[in-house]
Amino acid sequence: MYKIKTYNKISKIGLAAFDDKYTIGDEVENADGAIVRSAALHDEQFPETLKAIARAGAGTNNIPIDRCSEQGIVVFNTPGANANAVKELVIAGMLISSRRVVPAIEWAKTLKGQGDEVGKLVEKGKSAFAGPELKGKNLGVIGLGAIGVLVANAANHLGMNVYGYDPYLSVNSAWNLTHNAVHIYDINEIFKKCDYITVHVPLVDSTKNMINKDTIALMKDGVRILNFARAGLVNSADIIAALESGKVASYVTDFPTDDILDVDGVIAIPHLGASTPESEDNCAAMAAKELIDYIENGNITNSVNLPEICMPRSSDKRICVIHKNIPNMLTSITGIVAKNDVNIENMLNKSRGEYAYTMLDVSGIDPDDIVEKISAVDGIIRVRII
Repeated sequence: MYKIKTYNKISKIGLAAFDDKYTIGDEVENADGAIVRSAALHDEQFPETLKAIARAGAGTNNIPIDRCSEQGIVVFNTPGANANAVKELVIAGMLISSRRVVPAIEWAKTLKGQGDEVGKLVEKGKSAFAGPELKGKNLGVIGLGAIGVLVANAANHLGMNVYGYDPYLSVNSAWNLTHNAVHIYDINEIFKKCDYITVHVPLVDSTKNMINKDTIALMKDGVRILNFARAGLVNSADIIAALESGKVASYVTDFPTDDILDVDGVIAIPHLGASTPESEDNCAAMAAKELIDYIENGNITNSVNLPEICMPRSSDKRICVIHKNIPNMLTSITGIVAKNDVNIENMLNKSRGEYAYTMLDVSGIDPDDIVEKISAVDGIIRVRII
């Protein structure tokens, strides 16, 4: 039996992936795995039994990644599970920023009580809210991950000219991206060419404030900027100044901050990108499958702190070792295995930064003896046999 601790209300559809080998709940103690959404775990003391934490979502800033790595706890996220939900809201953001839908709706409410005059007043006042169509306009997509690709493809279907920028474009994203999108290799070309710019990159030191007064100066007059990734990607003071000068026609963001909430031209959405029942189900189901495959098979998919590594089972016993990425580790591990008359049927090793992971399918094993001896090697973090 395995135990899974839940830190938030997790979708029942997602939890249905666990069979009767698992006990699941928020009161579970000495858990083998955990699923979390937004609960902060930085002050949580993890039991020695905990092997993995799966975040039902993309961001993992609520999880102490470094401490988990040191304790040999694999941290998963669920990239792409909420991509369609975010994509739909981005498209909605482009439409409402162009057609001035939000102020138009608010203005229409002021006509209440005018009776038969409402129709005439609507026709008289609607010109104040006119705006351009999306068809034929240039859209720049910065970041061609799961969400960026879907946005690019949807915009292409709407008749937009799509320009994409991503210096780390994956093979999978490249396969899924519409062939009509133009791959841009200099981000400044996005700024110069596009009528709409949408940002879909993680917030790291190199991307913080990537939309600022200097990059805005390169843009077309009347550009519309969309940020459904993270607030820190756009410099608030610079975007406010650009809106006031008319350089930027509209700024749509799913990450409101206090300084932009009352600024004309800002459409602030209260982080609704992944707030759909389908998204929550998809994230929970993906998180559950990641935990099951790691707990039962040792395979790692979509980890944020350890390498991606999957190996088909070729024997009844599998040794899984999390260790520091330092010289002679493989020699030490395989040497101990050989000295104990254990035959290695198959082996795979991968590293990520200062950590590495090794899987060995073996036959003829004394589990307790092997685990104890490998664990004694300097640099070994965690050993288990499945």
